Amino acid sequence: MTHLRSKSTLTVVLLAGLICAAVAQQRFPPPDFGPDYQMPETTTPPPQAIWYDLTDLAVLVTALVVASYLTLKNRNRNYIFLLMVFSLVYFGFWRQGCVCPIGAIQNITLALFDSSYSIPLVALAFFVLPLAFTLFFGRGFCAAVCPLGAIQDVVLLHPLRVPLWLQQALGLLAYVYLAAAVLFAATGSAFIICEYDPFVSFFRLSGGINMLVLGGSLLLIGIFVGRPYCRFLCPYGVLLRLMSRLSKWRGTITPRQCVQCRLCEDTCPFGAIDIPTPQTPDAVRTPDRVRLAALLMLLPIIMLFGGFLVSHLSTPFSRMHADVRLAERIYLEETGQVEDTVDESDAFRATGNPPEMLYQQARSIHDQFIRGGWILGAFLGLVVVGKLIRLSVFRRQSDYQAHRAYCLACGRCFASCPVHLQTLKDKEVITTIKQ
Repeated sequence: MTHLRSKSTLTVVLLAGLICAAVAQQRFPPPDFGPDYQMPETTTPPPQAIWYDLTDLAVLVTALVVASYLTLKNRNRNYIFLLMVFSLVYFGFWRQGCVCPIGAIQNITLALFDSSYSIPLVALAFFVLPLAFTLFFGRGFCAAVCPLGAIQDVVLLHPLRVPLWLQQALGLLAYVYLAAAVLFAATGSAFIICEYDPFVSFFRLSGGINMLVLGGSLLLIGIFVGRPYCRFLCPYGVLLRLMSRLSKWRGTITPRQCVQCRLCEDTCPFGAIDIPTPQTPDAVRTPDRVRLAALLMLLPIIMLFGGFLVSHLSTPFSRMHADVRLAERIYLEETGQVEDTVDESDAFRATGNPPEMLYQQARSIHDQFIRGGWILGAFLGLVVVGKLIRLSVFRRQSDYQAHRAYCLACGRCFASCPVHLQTLKDKEVITTIKQ
């Protein structure tokens, strides 16, 4: 309890610092372009007053505290579901999915690589706080606070089991998504997480047909596959899984000794229950040890191959940057390959800058993508080998346990565990006797 209080105090101190910083954040009015100028309509929610931001932070922290309590102490799936619905309504439909911790990955990345970019402090808070709570108390954010997870959870009607090999393979997509988002944000090219958010069109009740189809498809799949975006695509989930592996307090299936009834395994729609390991002779585990040694030896080669492969995608990747696209357009016009001009090329020529300067800038951006591609590919190679190594490492356990990283703390296993239900009955009896 002493450690729990100390970590809770640290969380409160962190929140206080973020709120104080948010209060000091300056807001600038738009410039005056003249009486006849009409401001264009934006496709994202406009900036809000500072007290709106403070309200969002207060609601976020309150929801994280309540979610941590429900998953660690109360252990009631019904209350977790109610908090999840509240988060869906508030952070999803009311706040229209912005600011969200998932998209804040890009703000953090751009702030690290571009000294001229000032990160919105609310985005910083939304990025840090769920990670901090996950590190201390497990994945309560995923359980009942994240609106993207909530909208998938409410449509989960007939869950089907995904084979372990397929689950591991699809899980690589989240790492690819995270690496690509960091690369495009670091180069100032695009915020692809926000551009391709599958559910923001539902939250804002508007959007392009492509994103509506993507979000609708994920929700349709979510009827049968538990939270497909959270498990196989969410880039923030990669970071949350890492924090959850390190957390000391997290949701457990049973408060006492497991009776191995397997009800939790049948109830979990996310394949996040680790089953007891059988007694395996050393002779049977010898191939696993050989495979582990081989993977460790091949690790540098696979990382180099991944870097080589992804770095060769630098040309199409760099076209995500507006300056690269403009440089290519100017080159086509200057060499007579196209006859007409576009607004962007006309605006560039109006500045009086020589095209050579733009070409040089485009080459610099392309070089950044080459270097970033090597890093991205090496990272993905490391992830692939890491997953294969995990399958080769033998971990002995005697009970059914929720996986540290993949458990989303949804609470479904609480209601199915007879040991937990008996504990509740014992508490009711004790309370009745005391009364």
